[in-house]
Amino acid sequence: MKKLIQGIVDFRNNLTEEKRSLFSKLALGQKPDVLFVACSDSRVVPNLFASTNPGDLFVLRNIGNFIPPAFSPKLEDSVGAVLEFSIFNLNVADIVVCGHSECGAMQAIAQGHDFDSSPHFASWLKFGKESLEKVKNGITLNPHLAFHNQISQMNVLQQIEHLKSYPFIQERVKKHTLRIHGWWFDIAHADVYCYEHELNQFVLIDESEGNLIIDRMS
Repeated sequence: MKKLIQGIVDFRNNLTEEKRSLFSKLALGQKPDVLFVACSDSRVVPNLFASTNPGDLFVLRNIGNFIPPAFSPKLEDSVGAVLEFSIFNLNVADIVVCGHSECGAMQAIAQGHDFDSSPHFASWLKFGKESLEKVKNGITLNPHLAFHNQISQMNVLQQIEHLKSYPFIQERVKKHTLRIHGWWFDIAHADVYCYEHELNQFVLIDESEGNLIIDRMS
């Protein structure tokens, strides 16, 4: 907590006029292009590894970067609310679902967990069980990864399928007014990978891959 407070003091002392101007403009409204769905993990910082500024990303974070399917029980309405707001109010053009290595949720799914003291966590993990079953049955994107990381990569694709179960998402994808991307962040190497459908694997986003993605979007 001391580090957090000191960080706020440092932020205030080091805030440039350019940044002050940016925040003044942002106070009038936000126009992010991307909804970024990520895990709550403290090691995953989208604005850092994507080099984005305040106002660039509309971010949904939860344990496991899960997106409950459409028409799930009301307990999961908060995710649906984010999706609706990003589409109907912000009119985002892209949605990124980003998983990561060494995810605690994936490890709990893979290894089991003492759920007696955390029933909410146990209930939430059900949205990742499909990914576990696929990997257990030999369906994997990279067999060289640790078991929980194989689940993590598969989970990105599973959550994209859940995302597509929302009718208003389906409609925009079909009209080509919304693009959906699967990313995976390797914490140990600070590398970000993008899922390439034709290769059925995650590919490192280096300069070459980045240009390829941008070309496809133009």
